[in-house]
Amino acid sequence: QVQLVESGGGLVQPGGSLRLSCAASGIIFSLYTMGWYRQAPGKQRELVATITSSSSTTYAASVKGRFTISRDNAKNTVYLQMNSLKPEDTAVYYCNADLIIRNIWGQGTQVTVSS
Repeated sequence: QVQLVESGGGLVQPGGSLRLSCAASGIIFSLYTMGWYRQAPGKQRELVATITSSSSTTYAASVKGRFTISRDNAKNTVYLQMNSLKPEDTAVYYCNADLIIRNIWGQGTQVTVSS
């Protein structure tokens, strides 16, 4: 069964950190470009970060320098380390696996940044 399962979301104070994880099953994980997207209430889903099969990374300007995406192909898992969190980072965070002809989404995990 093809599945992406996110974990690690929660409530954190401004300036705090969280690490999201996304465990993949049913795919040849190492071939996929993996990404994290987010959607805040009333807004469109936006790209946060991606990491290719060769571990090249891209980041949205709003998170560059604060967030780090990484992958562990042995564990079929992609991570998003989020530091210096701001209230505007509050959103549902979604994991994505992309292989051009195939695109898979996780169910999302809520991240809330609030004092």
